[in-house]
Amino acid sequence: MQKLFIYNTLKAEKEEFQPLKPPHVGMYVCGPTVYSHVHLGNCRTFISFDMIYRYLTFLGYKVRYVRNITDAGHLTDDGSVENDRFVKQSRLEKLEPMELVQKYTVYFHNIMAQFNNLPPSIEPTATGHIVEQIEMTQQLIAKGLAYEVNGSVYFDVKKYNESENYGELSGRNIEELLEGTRDLDGQGEKRDQRDFALWKKASPMHIMRWNSPWGEGFPGWHLECSVMSSKYLGEQFDIHGGGMDLKFPHHECEIAQCKGAHNKAPVKYWMHANMLTLNGKRMSKSTGNTLLPDELFSGKNDLLDKAYSPMVVRFFMMQAHYRSVLDFSSDALNAAEKGYKRLMNAIKDINATEHKEATIDANENSEILALCDECYTHMNDDFNTPRTIASLFELVTKINHYSNTKTFGVLSSDTFKKLKVTMNGFVSDVLGLKAEEAQDSEKLDGVVLLLISMRNQAKADKNYALSDQIRDQLAELGVKLKDGKDGTTYSLD
Repeated sequence: MQKLFIYNTLKAEKEEFQPLKPPHVGMYVCGPTVYSHVHLGNCRTFISFDMIYRYLTFLGYKVRYVRNITDAGHLTDDGSVENDRFVKQSRLEKLEPMELVQKYTVYFHNIMAQFNNLPPSIEPTATGHIVEQIEMTQQLIAKGLAYEVNGSVYFDVKKYNESENYGELSGRNIEELLEGTRDLDGQGEKRDQRDFALWKKASPMHIMRWNSPWGEGFPGWHLECSVMSSKYLGEQFDIHGGGMDLKFPHHECEIAQCKGAHNKAPVKYWMHANMLTLNGKRMSKSTGNTLLPDELFSGKNDLLDKAYSPMVVRFFMMQAHYRSVLDFSSDALNAAEKGYKRLMNAIKDINATEHKEATIDANENSEILALCDECYTHMNDDFNTPRTIASLFELVTKINHYSNTKTFGVLSSDTFKKLKVTMNGFVSDVLGLKAEEAQDSEKLDGVVLLLISMRNQAKADKNYALSDQIRDQLAELGVKLKDGKDGTTYSLD
């Protein structure tokens, strides 16, 4: 079996993957904060690690995949309770915090299912592990690495740095961290501005609160992942993943907490998925340059030409390496849609073929076998899905040729079997792609485009009554037309 190499952020290089207790693998991925709709950047991270989970399983590893749900309020931005995400959203929607949690957890699971993500082995919640978070905080206090002030508990970064290296994951210097620290709420009670909260005292305004040895409060954001990863995967485990934006401070703080509590490095391989951009610009709510999964599936966003299915979007994401920046645009999605259909048609053709050996072509057999092996080679090179897909499309070209010329017989039974297993295995089991259930979408697209053409002709003939009738009746059927400078497009309600 070929060796698997993973890019380890901690070492800033690719390393051979050697699990601590093979064939068992422990993998933890930071999950969503369920106070609003999961955004597309989060989806990319979860789809990337779903692919990694799938490939490790495909290779025969027994993976315990833990992905948490952050459902406890925590301070953000300027540290004010007014900026607690759960507080703000619960007031906005006039819901209890746990109603909010339930609503957006269900939404998250629904989106992940549409993307064909496998559920994790364990999906623990922050609120379900308050006791353990208090216990780890007490451990750190007992070791002199944390201190209590006015009902809040802070991790002592300077004390930790006497024997360890706070900044080892992100490559940041502790002195530079001091210079970049803003004057946030609670900074005055800290011994050092770089110290971070393990437990925060709840103000009278704070909705989510629990009893603790230090009074009513709630856990710090970083603490939950240290507690849940170590509880379900042990004090040392194989892979910890998340988005690139979590590398600092979240993952840096996790390392410090775990090393402080357990006296050992918690994770062997740190992995980070990169960010998404939209039409070449970073996604931002303030500029309106945003895109939600639902908007992709429905086409209800002015930045899109039309709707795209979840499998097309997943395939589009797989065309980029998980560590590279990925830019969403209608042009790129349109190209991905064509590639996805070509790939799935090839799968359909080979699965429908009854192979019979005829005149064996040794060169063709060698080429097919080499391309099949390339799929493993590329995936074993830090899960290089774009190069894997390139090899799959070379196989697609072969399959299309054989289908058109009825020459599958040039392949031996063993080669044909390997071709079929490789195509199905990498497309379905590894990349997580499946045939769209609604294959009538192409027919619908053709009918709507025909009606758009008829409407355009009616407008050209100045038959505006007919033009409006076509538009209005399509709208009643849930098909919304959108006239623009480049012509008329449509979306489905």
